[in-house]
Amino acid sequence: MKIFVCVKQIPDPNTVESKLDPATKRLVRTGVSLVLDPGDETTIAAAIKLRDSLGNSELTAISMGPASAQEALRRALAMGVDRAILISDPALAGSDVLGTARTLAAALKRESPDLIFCSTESTDGYTGMVPGAIAELLGLPQLTFAREITVEGSKAVIKRVTQTGYEVVESPLPAVVTIASGSFEAIYPTMKGIMSARKKPFSQLSLSDLGLEPSQVGEAGAREQILSIGKAEARAAGQIIKDEGNAAEIIADFLQRHQLL
Repeated sequence: MKIFVCVKQIPDPNTVESKLDPATKRLVRTGVSLVLDPGDETTIAAAIKLRDSLGNSELTAISMGPASAQEALRRALAMGVDRAILISDPALAGSDVLGTARTLAAALKRESPDLIFCSTESTDGYTGMVPGAIAELLGLPQLTFAREITVEGSKAVIKRVTQTGYEVVESPLPAVVTIASGSFEAIYPTMKGIMSARKKPFSQLSLSDLGLEPSQVGEAGAREQILSIGKAEARAAGQIIKDEGNAAEIIADFLQRHQLL
């Protein structure tokens, strides 16, 4: 079985305060520590667990990003992924959800995957729309918020997280599946894994390799546009009522004054 996992390199959420460039309105990614998205580490762990349970399967990590994204893919390889693909091209800068999904889908289509793992959302962008867009562009079903996944014959079966528990959902293969955050324990690379990662297959693709035009991706092809950015409004200070025997009366007056009674 050919299994793929989509991953992303992001500013380290543990050490970097995310900032938007007021000129480009993009997240500042230069001059800061960059890491494999911690959410993707959980997703990679889920994919590795399934690959190992199935046997005779290959797991490939795929990412779209600048040259520095190689480091995120190297970590995925050190965790146990079999090979990696980086899609990198200057024209991809400024891609929105559609441009990102279109690029990843074009690369995945060349590989004829049986199963595509994605995190529910990235830790920096939080749109949560890329996995669904990949499924739509490839004409595949999507299984979402999986906390467990198995393959039974030609079907993928998941336990889908709900507010009160889970529901069992299945779909035919090939399919896209998103993993619920925290459902799997991340795998920490061992020294042996780090050393072996250097010898694993690693390929890099450009837009021309995928048959895409610069006008279809990046800022040129973006359908979304950030018009402005602003700071979150500070909450007004609350009112502390000291109970001197009349606290209930004061609270009742407060609620009535705001037409809450």
